[in-house]
Amino acid sequence: MLDPTLAERVRRSPTAFTRNRTLTLPRMAALMMSGMCASVQAELDELFGALGDTRGRVRAVSAQAFSKARRGLSAELFDLARVHLMALAQPHIDSMQWNGLRLVAADGSRLRVGTRRGHELSADHYAFALFLPGPELTLHAALHPADGAERQMLFEALDVLQPRTDLLLLDRGYIGNTMVAALTQREIPFCMRVDARNWKCVTVFARSGETERVVTLEAPREQDACDYELARTATTVRLIRDVTPGGRVRVLMTSLLDAQRYPAASFGALYHQRWRVEEAFKRLKHRLRLEAVTGLEYLALQQDFGAKILADNLCTLLSDLDSPHNDECASRPNRVYALGALKPILGACLLRIRQCLENLTQVLAVIRQTRCRIQPSRSYPRPPRKAKPHFHLAYKLA
Repeated sequence: MLDPTLAERVRRSPTAFTRNRTLTLPRMAALMMSGMCASVQAELDELFGALGDTRGRVRAVSAQAFSKARRGLSAELFDLARVHLMALAQPHIDSMQWNGLRLVAADGSRLRVGTRRGHELSADHYAFALFLPGPELTLHAALHPADGAERQMLFEALDVLQPRTDLLLLDRGYIGNTMVAALTQREIPFCMRVDARNWKCVTVFARSGETERVVTLEAPREQDACDYELARTATTVRLIRDVTPGGRVRVLMTSLLDAQRYPAASFGALYHQRWRVEEAFKRLKHRLRLEAVTGLEYLALQQDFGAKILADNLCTLLSDLDSPHNDECASRPNRVYALGALKPILGACLLRIRQCLENLTQVLAVIRQTRCRIQPSRSYPRPPRKAKPHFHLAYKLA
């Protein structure tokens, strides 16, 4: 972020961030990466208070100046920072594999953001993410139009995955011969939940009472094979019957055919880890207020989206790097508490302010003392569908 060559890559105009101003590019980036949840003016005053070694807020820059300066900043900055952060955290990620494979959960979530007449920012969008359930980090994230299909979003993100190394966890919205063929031909292992109504072989298996069965799926249709550049060949997969603690039966489909190395009994807990991406979206929406955009243009949504995902990754790594990761560990860091504790000093720490870096050690010690207990086999049945518990449209009451 302090690299002068980075400015050349992320500025949107030749004159952006070239003059000696109070609101420099590193300060802009650090402010947004801290996870802005309050008003823009309050966030600015709090950051400059930390920069000035004061315990209160300092008025150094106006919200209007921030709004003008952000137009010269490309949202690519936060994608580059996330990729760099993931590279630094690679040893931590590699230590949390499942049978030598890195687990990756894919899912999409609808966003409803605040708008104003006369501006280009529309109300509805889709956020798609590839999430690492073990280290609790977002590997990839992208914004899409509200009328897009989640299956197409996944196709566009397949290049992010590593063949023969990543194990993709999918819900029922991504099934189909084309998706299975695409993953198999790219040599990307997967485990997905399937419905009996989508494949005849799944229906027969569900009625058979068997624990597992290897079946062969038909080749994708000619048009789909042409669109996605696939070979029209049949795909061999393995069906597994999984019974939840509540007694519900679900069928899982996987490309891992070795029953000795990957026993059927382990796939129930494996698929359950996909739920962590749902928790990540809930944290981004409710705690980091992802839908409360700090501007009225699409660029502001892109910047907030990338910055808040990066802030969530930073808080997760800072609170979890020294935690024990073994079967005897019965708790995990409280992500919500970590976000609240790190928020006041995170921006200044990114700018290497000495007094904030000195306080970071004490804050991390308190975060590690605040953990959530893990209770095996505990579940919370989803209630009947109703209105979301949070306020949309910038969370403002009428």
